[in-house]
This record gives sequence, structure tokens and C-alpha cells, in this order.
Amino acid sequence: MKTDAFALRHIGPRENDLQHMLKTIGAETLDQLIFETIPSDIRLKSDLDLEPAMTEYEFANHIQKLGNKNKMFQSYIGLGYNQAIIPAVIQRNVFENPGWYTAYTPYQAEIAQGRLEAILNFQTMVIELTGMEIANASLLDEGTAAAEAMALLFDVRSRDQKKANVCKFFVSEEILPQTLSVLQTRSTPIGVELIIGNHEEFDFSTEFFGAILQYPGKFGQVHDYACFIAKATENEIKVAVAADILSLVKLTPPGEMGAAVVLGTTQRFGIPLGYGGPHAAYFATKDEYKRSMPGRIIGVTVDTNGNRALRMALQTREQHIKRDKATSNICTAQVLLSVMAGMYAVYHGPKGLQYIADKVHASAATLANALEKLGLQQINTAFFDTIVIKADAKKVKEIAEQNEINFYYIDKNTVSISLNETTSIADLNKIVSVFATAKATQATTIKSLSETNHFPENTNRTSTFLQHDVFNKYHSETALMRYIKMLERKDLALNHSMISLGSCTMKLNAASEMLPLSNAQWNNIHPFAPLDQAQGYQEMLAKLEQQLNVITGFAGTTLQPNSGAQGEYAGLMVIRAYHQSRGDHHRNIALIPSSAHGTNPASAAMAGMKVIVTKTLENGNIDVEDLREKAILHADNLSCLMVTYPSTHGVFESAIKEITQLIHDNGGQVYMDGANMNAQVGLTNPATIGADVCHLNLHKTFAIPHGGGGPGVGPICVAPQLVPFLPTNPVIATGGDNAITAISAAPWGSALVCLISYGYICMLGAEGLKQSTEYAILNANYIKEKLNGHYDTLYSGEMGRAAHEMILECRPFKQKGIEVTDIAKRLMDYGFHAPTVSFPVAGTLMIEPTESENLEELDRFCDAMISIRKEIEASTADDSNNVLKNSPHTLAMLTTDVWNFPYTREQAAFPLDYIAENKFWPTVRRADDAYGDRNLVCSCAPIEAYMEN
Repeated sequence: MKTDAFALRHIGPRENDLQHMLKTIGAETLDQLIFETIPSDIRLKSDLDLEPAMTEYEFANHIQKLGNKNKMFQSYIGLGYNQAIIPAVIQRNVFENPGWYTAYTPYQAEIAQGRLEAILNFQTMVIELTGMEIANASLLDEGTAAAEAMALLFDVRSRDQKKANVCKFFVSEEILPQTLSVLQTRSTPIGVELIIGNHEEFDFSTEFFGAILQYPGKFGQVHDYACFIAKATENEIKVAVAADILSLVKLTPPGEMGAAVVLGTTQRFGIPLGYGGPHAAYFATKDEYKRSMPGRIIGVTVDTNGNRALRMALQTREQHIKRDKATSNICTAQVLLSVMAGMYAVYHGPKGLQYIADKVHASAATLANALEKLGLQQINTAFFDTIVIKADAKKVKEIAEQNEINFYYIDKNTVSISLNETTSIADLNKIVSVFATAKATQATTIKSLSETNHFPENTNRTSTFLQHDVFNKYHSETALMRYIKMLERKDLALNHSMISLGSCTMKLNAASEMLPLSNAQWNNIHPFAPLDQAQGYQEMLAKLEQQLNVITGFAGTTLQPNSGAQGEYAGLMVIRAYHQSRGDHHRNIALIPSSAHGTNPASAAMAGMKVIVTKTLENGNIDVEDLREKAILHADNLSCLMVTYPSTHGVFESAIKEITQLIHDNGGQVYMDGANMNAQVGLTNPATIGADVCHLNLHKTFAIPHGGGGPGVGPICVAPQLVPFLPTNPVIATGGDNAITAISAAPWGSALVCLISYGYICMLGAEGLKQSTEYAILNANYIKEKLNGHYDTLYSGEMGRAAHEMILECRPFKQKGIEVTDIAKRLMDYGFHAPTVSFPVAGTLMIEPTESENLEELDRFCDAMISIRKEIEASTADDSNNVLKNSPHTLAMLTTDVWNFPYTREQAAFPLDYIAENKFWPTVRRADDAYGDRNLVCSCAPIEAYMEN
């Protein structure tokens, strides 16, 4: 056994399992299975040109040396990013804990109650700090949250405004530069005209439907926006406010001023800088806008017994239902980071947050006073944490960098300094000494902090916040550790058992890939730090881009999109820019097969494209003739085809090259959805099938953990003609020569977690990556054959093989009174998370085991599915009091004195012998979605307050 080979640890089945699995499948060799699965005309002719695989030990040394190239300066740059203290209890028990970072999006509420409670805490924190009525479960970053606010306000225009085509959106010149760039990207395709200006000079014209303000402004100035918002409201102009969440501890919440939306980032609530991400954005609005609200909302409901339960509220709206009518994508959350930010508020409570905010503000006030004593002018008339100094910027910069300090240099005579919770009195004295040296004068020593407020009295917060018990009882480390552990025990994650979600690729997130994220040399770098201070990052990111180019066969990559949905959008916007550069502004038709991911039409609509749906055949494949007919019909205006390969049905369609050529022949580009890239790596690639751009889900194929529904990274890789249009950033330039404006706020998106995918590729190498794909296909076909005779597979390839996933037919079970949901809930009793339910075909299960599950786990899952099939056979349509309909079974049910069910307790909770060794107990019975949506509650108030009499 080659103990230092990472592939040995990553891939589940052992070498001596291979023959047994191949015999079950009916293949002589693994090569035969791959030949029967993937069309030969798209197979790669040579191995991937990647460096030899590193061992885990070699990678640990390599990443440490690379990290040493990042310079650890004290950064006072600000612009929406501030150094924060990660409480060790949260770092160890959430950030570094696979019980939290390997969980999936909480679609199966009964086995996600812990995570749902943690996110509900986050929503409550946001609602109370902003003064708003409802908040979602996080967005990607402040820039994209601002764009979502703009889209929401555009969507909720009055009937008269829509009739008059009112489309102007006022953007305060105080907005963060990266936010403005994202707004520019998102506004044009949907027909919004941005007007940038001074809010004090705004005329409140009827041509405007909305406005966005920054609070405090980008360089720290605090404005009283109450009058502006009141006047805007009078004129039917709805106002969004991008607010620093820590400042809201001291400043009047925008909700109390009448804002329609409040948004921002929670990065400074205990989340590392990470060179730009991942960070959880927050988004709060009025209750009346809840059905236009982007992202996910966690709500309170009841279970079958009437007990309190949590679940995703309104969860199937947006792209799953609205598709091309959607205003945003639901796959835009940062759950792991929102959990951390919520726990930060739980740990510190209202008094702790008050102390931190007071200290930050006092530090800024004290520094301003000290610098003014040196004869320097501080020009912010009101501020929270950021001051602006008139000084010789070139001289200050030179001395500051000698002292390992970063400021933000607005122009040659102006320096901005943003302070944070890590700033000490010693740090303040060091800053003062920099300016004293630049002025060639003697610095005075700061000995204590000033307690004077430096903002108008009428902007002082007077309302209370975070009064709920959860924010006032876990302030010792012991208490918080036990609270976090209590919640963790309610959640089923990959640390417990296989999560066989089709399309979501829940594979091993190796510890050796994760460890560097806790290293300050990686997680404490400001995204706008000078490039020469981030050479480790620059080398790693450039190498990762090159690796992804090799894997996809493409010429260029951008890592900026920080979710799969963002990747889709970025790919379409790059295609749009390409057509426009050729004078083809009219090319706006996106052809999308009816089997496509729901995110595809939503993204196309957001990119300003018109969606034309093409048919699929009975065997699940794209109807090539229908596609041909529509491509020719729309040839003059064809922008692109959006195709998933292998298909969402788990099949490598042999006509793929014909399909892509057909699009090219009619003037379009081919966008490949990379959701199923786990079946391609090392065996074929998007360039070979004829695509022009693909997005990759690094949180799927390339091992970034799902984190309970985020973080994600969705880079796009592109063919040579699209490279010039890859996106840039207004602070640090990235992308191509004719770059589109920003897709997300940070130059390289969620750079910190890119370390994981970099490690995954480095440690597997070309051979290990190829093996991973082969074993993903092997595992899927093994399950397919093991379940054959018990469940029908809906679609197979031309030689009867599945790709890396398959769809099980469950609709005939309706004759027995059993729905696919009953199977999903019953699997919880067997210790498994359900496969993907009713997607892409209603009434089915889509299963993807990945390569990292071993034979024993595959067999356990198959045994569970076969046992459930027997339970289905024993059911009758006229008797709903059965083990499937009553699932899942909780510990409370099993331990009551009364048992009124026609089956035994053992049948309910321990139907197979293996379960007793590692029993997982769902904590609630089935959550009542309808009740929760009728009585929408999205904060921590006790359920008794909402029970009907």
C-alpha cells in the first residue's frame, strides 16, 4: 500500500474491491466501463499536462513556503474589508469542524435543525441591527447584495412606474468602488440606467425608481440620511442602504429611517479577510417584498406533532419555479460564514458588540485627535471607524510600508485610515509615528482612548437589539462550545454518512486541503493589499487558473465568481461582450434544453437574454432536430446554447459534438454548465466537446466543502476568443484587455477557499484526477446494478451505462400511496441524507455517490434502498399509517409510553442491523412547509407567539 499517495486516501474503493464491483456491473475492466460510458470521439488522446502529484506532507511544506511569500502587514485600507478577531471557540468548533463545513444545503429540514437554528440566529441579528422586518440567510458579498437590492427595487416598482418604463437608479458617489462596478455589470442587461452623484444634490425626479446610499460612506463620512429617505419615499423612490454592520451598534439603523432594503457584509463579525472571501453578505428588507427577495429565507414552522421546527421558507421559488422569470438565483449563499457571524453575535451578545463598537470608534477618535495635534487636518466631520487625513501620500506610503502598515491612498494629498477590533493603543502609536516621521516632527504618545462620539446626536442609536435569550446566555467558552455541539448533533453531514446528491457531488473534503485556511499568512490578507505583499496568493491563484485551463482544454480562467450561479452569469456576460465587440448587439437568444438546471434560464434572464426552451426526447437526450430547427430559426439573433454535459439525466450524449457545431454554424457560442464536471476530468473536457465557456463548481468537482449551502466558487474557463472579456476589478485590475466590469466584489472572489482546490489538484495530479473520475463512474454504475430489479433507472447511455449519477424512477409507487418524499424522509431513519428529490424529473431520485465513498458505504446505502423498496411493497394506498408515511421517526417518538403504530419500534428506528452501531436521530418529525409559509416567521421569537388559538 503506497501510504504517501493522496489518491489512495481520497478514492474510496480499495484495489481488492475493484473486481467484485466490476463483476456486479458486468464489465471485465475499468477501461471497458469507461469505453461503454463516454463516446470515443470525445475522449482525450493524452493525459493532462500537470505536475506530478505531491504527497500530503509535500503539499503541507509547499503551501507553507508559498504562504511565507504573503507579507503580514497591518491593513487599515477599509473599503468594506476589516481585520477581525475570530473567536477561537468558533474557529475550532465551526470553521475547522467537518460537522459544519461538510453539510449540504438544508433542503431536508428534519436532519438540518442545528444549522437552520444557527442561520435563524444570523437572520435575527441582521433584522435587529438593521431595523428591518425580514432578512435572508446570507448572500455572497456586499457588491452582489447591492446588485440584488437594485434588482428587487426594480422588480417592485409601482404599476405606473412600470407602465412609464421608469428605469433610473441613483447611486451615491459615496458607494464602495467594487460595489459600483458590480452594479454597472448587473444594471445594463436588465434595462436599469445608473445615475451616479452627490446625494445632497439629488432632485428626486419621477424618472427614478430607486437609490442606494453607503452608510458610513466609502471613506468613513457618516451622513444623516433620514431626510433623504423621507423625501425619496414621498416621490415613490425606494432607498437601499449599504451599511457597515458593526456601525449599526452605534448608529441609527436605516430601517428606522425608512429604508426599503439594508445590505452589507458581515465579514467583520469574526470572519477572516481571506484576500477577499468567502464572506457572508446580509440582506434585509420589508415584509411586503418577501416574495421578491433574493436567496434563501429560514422560517419557523411546526412538525407533524405541532412542535416547533425550522425549514427553508418559500424555498422552491425563484429559479426552480420562475426559471427565466426569476430575478435572482437561490444558489447565492455563504452559510458557513453566516453561521460564524451569527455565532460571533451569540458569543459577544449586545453588550459585547457594544464594547467592540465603542472601542473601534474610540480608537478612530483618539487617532484623529493625535494626528490633529501634529498639525494634520482630519476632514471627516462625522465618522465611525474611518478617518481621512490631509498629508503627503507618497511620503506616508513609503514610511508606512517600511513599518509594515497599509493605508488607503485616495490621492496624492489624502490618506484614509480604517480601524478595526484588532487595533490596540500600541498600533495607534505606531500609526502616529508614521505621520510624525513624514512631517519630521515629534509624535505624542497615546496612553488611553477618547470616549467622545464623532457623529451627530440624531444619528445615535437609541433602540435595543439582540434581546433574545440566545444572544445573552452563551458568553463563556464552555457554554458556546456546548451550544455549537448541541446544534451540530442535530445535523447530518458527510462526517456521518454518504450524501448521494445527484448534481451536487458531495465528496471528501480532505483535511490536508483544509488546514492552510487557518493559517494567518493566508487568511489575514486584505484583498486590496499591494500585489507585492500577496505574492504567495498571486502564485497560487495563477497556478490554479493554469491547472483549470489544462483540465478544461481552454485558454483562460477567472476565479472571480463566488458561486456556481455567479459563474453561469459571468459566462453569459462574457459571451454577451464578445458578440457586442463584433457589432452583434442584437444577439440575445439563449437556447436552453428543457432538462437544464433551473439556474440556467434564471442566469440567462439576468444577463438580458431571451430564453428559448428546446425539447428533450423520451430517452432524456436533447432533441437535436428541434434544436436544429430553433437554431436556424433564430440564427440572426442567436447568442448561445446552455448545455449540461454529461446531461442532467446522467448520460454522455453521443450527439454533443454535432450539437455544439450546430450552434457555431448559426453564429452562437456554447456555454457548458460544469455541474457534472466530475464525470469529465482527465477523460474528456469542455473544449473537446466544442464548448466556448464553462463554469466549474469548485465546491463540487474540486473539493471545496458545501458548508451547509456555501461557500462556493464558480470560476469560468474560456476559449481564446473570450479571454479578452474576462472580468476586472476597479481597485486591483484583473481579467482581459477588454474586460467586463466586476462580477463580484473582490478581485479574485473567494480566494481563501481556492487553496482547497489547488491542494486537491496538486495532490492528485493527472493520474489521480483521472482515477477519481473513473471511480466516480464506477461507483455510480455499481449502485445502478445493485438496485436493478428494485428500482428502474430512468435514463442510461447507449450502452446501458450511467455517467457519475443516475435517476431512479419512483412515480409508480404512487399506486401504493407512496411519494418520492416519503422515500427521502424514510432514508433518515436509515442514517442517510436523501439523494436529489424530484430534479430534474418530478417524482424521481437522482443519485451521485462520488469517488470518495468506499464499497462498505455504497453497500449500506443500497441495502437501505432495497429495504425501503420492500416497505413500499408492503404499503397500501388506502392506509397511510405506515412506516414510510410516518417517517422520519424521532427519539421522542421511540421513547414515549404510548406506541400507536402498526409496526414495531425496532422496524421504525432500526430496520437494518448496521444502524444500531451509529444511529442518527432526526430531531423533529416532518416539517409543515405550508403552515410555515402561511405564518412566515424568520427570527428567533418563540413559536408560541405564532400558534393559532
